[in-house]
Amino acid sequence: MSNSVKLQVAIEAHGESVIELTLRRPTVQEVRAIKALPYKIDKNEDVSLDMDVAAKYIAVCAAIPPSSVNQLDLSDLNALSWAVASFFMSPASEPSSS
Repeated sequence: MSNSVKLQVAIEAHGESVIELTLRRPTVQEVRAIKALPYKIDKNEDVSLDMDVAAKYIAVCAAIPPSSVNQLDLSDLNALSWAVASFFMSPASEPSSS
């Protein structure tokens, strides 16, 4: 499962200009290595992004260096962060009904 996000502003990654990033679903091992979810749920059950953690997931899931994440336009950072969070909100595949 992956999610492509067209960037509003190009960034530089691996020596190339990038205008679209494809995020893949993180693995359990990667989630355990990062040790946090990209969002927080408060006592009122409101969801908010944890931008530091989301940035780590963007680097891992888009296979770009953290320095490239720092080049993102704010609107692109927001879109990519919510795209990463969406991986945690739904299963990778639907259970089979047999």
